[in-house]
Amino acid sequence: MKIPSLGFGLGLRKEHYNAILESSPDVDWFEILTENYLVPGGKPLYYLDQICERYPVVMHGVSMSIGSYDPLDMNYLRQVKELAERTQAKWVSDHMCFTGVDGINAHDLLPLPFNEEAVKHVSGKIKQAQDFLGRQILVENASTYITYKQSDMTEWEFTMAVAEESDSLILLDINNIFVSAYNHGFDPLDYLDGISAERVQQHHIAGHSQYEGYIIDTHDHDIVQGVWDLYAEAIKRYGEVSMMIERDDNIPELPDLLAELQIARDVFAANYNPKQAVEV
Repeated sequence: MKIPSLGFGLGLRKEHYNAILESSPDVDWFEILTENYLVPGGKPLYYLDQICERYPVVMHGVSMSIGSYDPLDMNYLRQVKELAERTQAKWVSDHMCFTGVDGINAHDLLPLPFNEEAVKHVSGKIKQAQDFLGRQILVENASTYITYKQSDMTEWEFTMAVAEESDSLILLDINNIFVSAYNHGFDPLDYLDGISAERVQQHHIAGHSQYEGYIIDTHDHDIVQGVWDLYAEAIKRYGEVSMMIERDDNIPELPDLLAELQIARDVFAANYNPKQAVEV
């Protein structure tokens, strides 16, 4: 079951720990990268505990590998559950992908074929993870650069089928839709139209790197106008959804990210229709 929007958040990065604690910036919530806080003790947890006293926190992981045919790593899930309890995380999320096979970690978010067999497989893994964690999880659409001959449905049809089959929620990454639409030549608005508002719990917004003929989701640039425009369209369809800005490299000073967060607030204010959101 969806919980009410947390508002406008940022990804918590170590470069900003002190600035956050010293200035208490106008951020509604923070998203933490799960794997950064699974080692007991140390400065990351020291800072995280203090930030959790002041702000709501959600967890975002890259290691669940729900698309792999390897069994779920139950030790990893145990650590995730313990961290969720420690932080009182509002929710836990990971990616619609696989990250390795035969115990080998590719250290990348690898794409899946979009077909009924994959729906059943991925949904089963999500159900297993949810049962162990004792909560619904959010699954994010990953940016993709290849397609499979075995795919017989669109990515948005696949995403919705998995969410319905597993009774999970969706972390709808707006930048990833923009990137994949460019790379594969589909209309990003078709993607938005194919996702039910009742399943969308969170948005990501981020920058990317543009090359000749393709885009790579790098999270190391400012957000481009096309992504802001697509976010505006998402607001019209889904209403109030927790959103946050991802920045993983070439990280600017906190005031620069706060300025981008204000753009997000302005885009939301210009496009949100409370009556339309109620009707969705």
